Amino acid sequence: MINNHNSKLVSVIIPAFNEESTIADVITSCRICKWVSEVIVVDDDSSDHTNEIASKAGAIVCILPENRGKAAALLVGARQAKNELLLLLDADLIGLQPRHVEAMIYPVMTLPAVSTVGLFTKGRFRTDLAHWLTPFLSGQRCLERDFFLSLENCSNVRYGIEIVITKALRKQKITLNKVPLDGVTHRMKEEKRGHENGWHKRMEMYRDIVQELFRGSKKI
Repeated sequence: MINNHNSKLVSVIIPAFNEESTIADVITSCRICKWVSEVIVVDDDSSDHTNEIASKAGAIVCILPENRGKAAALLVGARQAKNELLLLLDADLIGLQPRHVEAMIYPVMTLPAVSTVGLFTKGRFRTDLAHWLTPFLSGQRCLERDFFLSLENCSNVRYGIEIVITKALRKQKITLNKVPLDGVTHRMKEEKRGHENGWHKRMEMYRDIVQELFRGSKKI
């Protein structure tokens, strides 16, 4: 694993679907971090201005011709990444600061067999509670590129990708370090798409998660 924190740089991968209101701030916080050499936004067939805003904010933008889901978008970005370490971030984060980015990266750069997961705290009650109850569902992750690309056969799991990552880390005996992201939250689906459409998208997300949670013999 990585032992010299000055020897490696990080590629940030951000899957995005209609996130024009938050994507620029997420990109900016990443680009300020001294260890980040590139930010790759994978636009999952957005209908808004996500890709234009991401490009203006300094990201490399990959536009998918059809909506393929979160897992596929992350893997597209990982294949394009040039660095050995990846930081996976959601596009709808609010309150993300460069110090949060650095806190997630540093343990992976300096400790053997370690991955990190960022957890919301001191942000909003509902999102803090969700991460406290189910930390393995967080989309904020730092890990090795080769490890993540070993999961390519799971490109169709959509929102179930965090479950896949967590199970694979456990199988390979890679330690998962929890990193508090104080003051960070995200826009909830009901806020982005309205109550009815947002609720339906949330149910789709839960379906994907439950399918992966109970797939195979091991659960989280």
